[in-house]
Amino acid sequence: MATDKFLVTFPEIRDSATSQEEECCIVELNGVQQRIRFHDYHEIYRIPGLYECLFCDKLGCVSPEVVTSLLKDAVADSSASLSELYILEIGAGNGTVGELLKKQGIHTIVGIDIVPEAAEATRRDRPTVYDDYFVADLQNLSSDTSEILLAKGFNCLVAVGALGFGDIHPKAFANACNFIAQDGWIAFNIKEDFLETSDKTGFSRLIRDMIERGVIEVQVKHRYRHRFSVSGQPLHYVGLIARKKAAIPEQML
Repeated sequence: MATDKFLVTFPEIRDSATSQEEECCIVELNGVQQRIRFHDYHEIYRIPGLYECLFCDKLGCVSPEVVTSLLKDAVADSSASLSELYILEIGAGNGTVGELLKKQGIHTIVGIDIVPEAAEATRRDRPTVYDDYFVADLQNLSSDTSEILLAKGFNCLVAVGALGFGDIHPKAFANACNFIAQDGWIAFNIKEDFLETSDKTGFSRLIRDMIERGVIEVQVKHRYRHRFSVSGQPLHYVGLIARKKAAIPEQML
């Protein structure tokens, strides 16, 4: 996939206390070194193949495979068919998750990401994965975009490696959930720390409220190693597959 050769290394000082949000790498491209933070996705997506090299090859990220497999198994257990799913994927990035969903038999996938370079990378690297791809902020969608998304009749939401760290706000996630039809599927993963009562991102409260108030009905909850940190420590996430039972009311936010 890469059109240019590059070398990826990590800074010499590997502090195990370094937060996930502060992690970075050094990329050497055409003899020039560039320091890139992991959450500077616009920089990563500009270099073909860098995302896959960094997160999948070097750090062993397995979340795309884990979450899509959990969804596939849950749908099979319900006697439904994957081909019946109309998926809205938020934080779609460069299409690595969408590509796996296509291979599992999903026919219709629409992606959305706030980063313009994500859409550009998808068109460059995986042009046939998505039926449509929106560059938009889910917290501040235009009325036109909202109407288009509602009209598509989604019955499944997918979010992999997208929640928290300032990437997707709880309100943005809630707005996306409200585009999904009743009894549709919600498939996502989140760092386990964000489900603790001490969490300050707002996700712990939102997800707990969604469960307790019957907005979603959890089918699968699976803790696993998302990837390794730059210091070699395992980073654990939780994958959840749920059925949507009601809309999220504004007062929950």
